[in-house]
Amino acid sequence: MKLYSMPSSGNSYKVRLLLALLGREAEIIDTEYQTDSLAEAKTSGQLPFGKAPVLVLEDGRVLPESNAILSWLAEGSRFIPEDPFLRAEMLSWMFWEQNQHEGSVAVRAALLTYPHRRSQATPERLAELLERGHAHLLMMENRLHGRDWLVGEAVSLADICLYGYTHTAGEKGGFEMQRFPAINAWLARIAALPRYKGLDG
Repeated sequence: MKLYSMPSSGNSYKVRLLLALLGREAEIIDTEYQTDSLAEAKTSGQLPFGKAPVLVLEDGRVLPESNAILSWLAEGSRFIPEDPFLRAEMLSWMFWEQNQHEGSVAVRAALLTYPHRRSQATPERLAELLERGHAHLLMMENRLHGRDWLVGEAVSLADICLYGYTHTAGEKGGFEMQRFPAINAWLARIAALPRYKGLDG
């Protein structure tokens, strides 16, 4: 397999993390913002939606979107609950991650990280994203209070999915992570999983 991956992106990282946890191999093709490799991948048609990550299967089929890739890779593994309700609950957290969490936590980090996004990083915009991001993190904090994982009694794709941007929310986004002890304990549990690899791993 080939994975078109943006090294700094949480969406790309969660796919690389799952590959590592599953012990599966893929050729990683870096497509960072504003690089020739990204332009070439777009021109070649390997990025159907114009962005990474994209997984190219051994038979040539192309699968975009991080959470779709996670679902395909994890099929039949311990990261997808067997119970139908827990599986649906896992999907609800994955949908929420893309629809809500990413739009505050990841966007604020992007505005502070990428030079070509700095013009959008007005004080008003950053303050609004900080407030919304803290509210989203509080939802995770409340969910994780008294439990190890977001869904059921074991790690699932919901955890892998939300780990991608949450684990750098303080460092990259300036979120006050000391306010969220249950999240911090959860982050440590994921980092302790066998075969875990960090963002730069």
